Formats: sequence, C-alpha cells, structure tokens
Amino acid sequence: MSAPTVHLLGNLLTFRATAATTEGGFSLVECRTAPGQGSPPHLQRHDVEAFYVLEGRYEFTLAGETRTEGPGGFVLIPRDVPHHFRNPGETEARMLILNVPGGLHEGFFRDAGEAVEGTAFPPMAPPDVPRLVGIAAGYGIEVLTPA
Repeated sequence: MSAPTVHLLGNLLTFRATAATTEGGFSLVECRTAPGQGSPPHLQRHDVEAFYVLEGRYEFTLAGETRTEGPGGFVLIPRDVPHHFRNPGETEARMLILNVPGGLHEGFFRDAGEAVEGTAFPPMAPPDVPRLVGIAAGYGIEVLTPA
C-alpha cells in the first residue's frame, strides 16, 4: 500500500510517518517542490519543524535571514520563528519535513491540500488565501500575509 500524498501550493507531500504510527511523537513527510514554489511565510506555536534536503536546492528564510541548502542540508525551525521555503531551481527539489510532536502540520497538510494519485504535479492555481489562513489557524499555524 502506498503512502497518501497531497498537493499544496506546488508541493507534493507524502506521509512517511504519522502521529498515528509514532504514538503522537512526530510526523515525517517527504516533500517534492515544483520549481519556483514553496510555502508562504508562517510560524507555528505548538511544534518544532525541521527540514532535511535530499535533492535539488531550497531557499529557507528564518526570521528574515535567507540561506540556501542543497543535498544533506538541515534546517531546524524553533517554535514562534517566522519562516518559509522555496525551490529556486529549474527542476523539482525534494526534502523531508519532520514535525514534533506529530499531528498538527500533518492535519493542516491534509485539510488544506488536495489528495493526488501518481507523481505529476497538478496544474497550479492561485491559492484561496482566506481558506488557507483559516485552516492553518485551526492547527496553531499563523500564515503571515502581507499587510
């Protein structure tokens, strides 16, 4: 049986370990990101997030400082630190996302994303920002929208 995958904002997120399989300890998601795509600026109040780059390159912005990481790069995001990531390359990039404890980001990804079959990125459409912000808030994630 294959792991479930959702599409969210140009990211294909495949659940490799869930809160249900780790006794709530953590969630582990494999993330494939289309060129030029990523996450909006956000912060979380209840969990710690970490990224481990497997392929390609990602730009990570933490508290206003940007750095680029390639394969083997690791980025830890403490609670309450504004951050986002983006694939600056011309081909897809791939990383693992770890959330401790498990469940919050996992639930957000499932509720805000769209279940997909296969490995192709669906066509991109502008996000429904009010919907995204509302779902995120329910999981302790604050999407930082422009004023």
